[in-house]
Amino acid sequence: MTPQRADLPAARRVVVKVGSSSVSGDAAANIPPLVAALAAAHGRGTEVILVSSGAIATGMPYLQLDSRPTDLATQQAAAAVGQNVLIYRYQAAMREYGIVAGQVLLTAGDLENRTPRSNAKRAMERLLGLRILPIVNENDTVATHEIRFGDNDRLAALVARLIRADALVLLSDIEALYTAPPEQPGARPIDHVAFGQDLAGFEFGSVVVNSVGTGGAATKVSAARLAAASGIGTLVTRADLVGAALEGQTIGTWFAPNPSPPDSTLTGALAVASQSVAAGSGAATAG
Repeated sequence: MTPQRADLPAARRVVVKVGSSSVSGDAAANIPPLVAALAAAHGRGTEVILVSSGAIATGMPYLQLDSRPTDLATQQAAAAVGQNVLIYRYQAAMREYGIVAGQVLLTAGDLENRTPRSNAKRAMERLLGLRILPIVNENDTVATHEIRFGDNDRLAALVARLIRADALVLLSDIEALYTAPPEQPGARPIDHVAFGQDLAGFEFGSVVVNSVGTGGAATKVSAARLAAASGIGTLVTRADLVGAALEGQTIGTWFAPNPSPPDSTLTGALAVASQSVAAGSGAATAG
C-alpha cells in the first residue's frame, strides 16, 4: 500500500529539512520548538535525520556582516563560525530530551563518488543505530561553486535516498505550495500531488525572498519529485507546523511516492537533480 501523509507518525525513518530563514538571526528562537517536535517523533521510535541550513547566516553577525557575503572565502569563513554556533544551539535544545546530536557535513562530491558515499551512509546508519540524531548540512567551509548541491532541499532528498528514508519533510515559510505565487489573485494551495502528475500549469516562483537562504518553492518541488521518484513520500509545509506534520495531520502539500521505485543508484539520482537545475526547473526562492 502506498504511504500516505497520515502514515508519518508510524514512519521508521524520516528526514526533516529546515532552511536558513527559519533558524538564523531572530529566527534562532525557532530552534527549541523545532527540536521539541523532532524529540516527540524520536520518542515514538522514529529515526529522525535533520538537514539544516543556516551556517553562513548564523556566522554573519560574528564576522560583523550585515548581508550575506558574495565572495567564496568569506562565505566559507562565515560557515566555519556559524556551523559551530548552530550545532551548539541544537544540542542545547536537545539536552532537555536526553538526545545527542551528531554533525554530518557533506559536499556533492561525497555523494557522487562511491567510497565517500559509502562512508557517509555507514556513519549515518551507525548514528541512527545508537539513537543519535544526525544533523546534516552542506560542508560550506570546503565546498566550491563547482561542487555544491546548490540548495539543501536537494541535499535532503539525496540524503533521504541514501539512507532509504520512509518520508521527507521540507519546511518552508508558507503552509503549502500554491498553484501560483500566493500573493497573486486566484492562487490556490495544493493539497496533494500524485506521482507523475503534470505540474506544467502551476507557477513556482524563482525570486529570492530573503537575504540568507538559497532555496524556495521551485527547489522544493524539484526535491520533492526527486524523493518521490525514489519511493519516498514528501511533505512541504511551514516550519512552525513541523509537529503537526510529523503527527500526520492534513497540512501542507503531499507528494505521493512512486509505488514501484526503480532500484537506481544515488549517482543517477544526483545526475537527474543536476539536469533539473540546468534546465531551470530547480531555480527557487529562499527557505
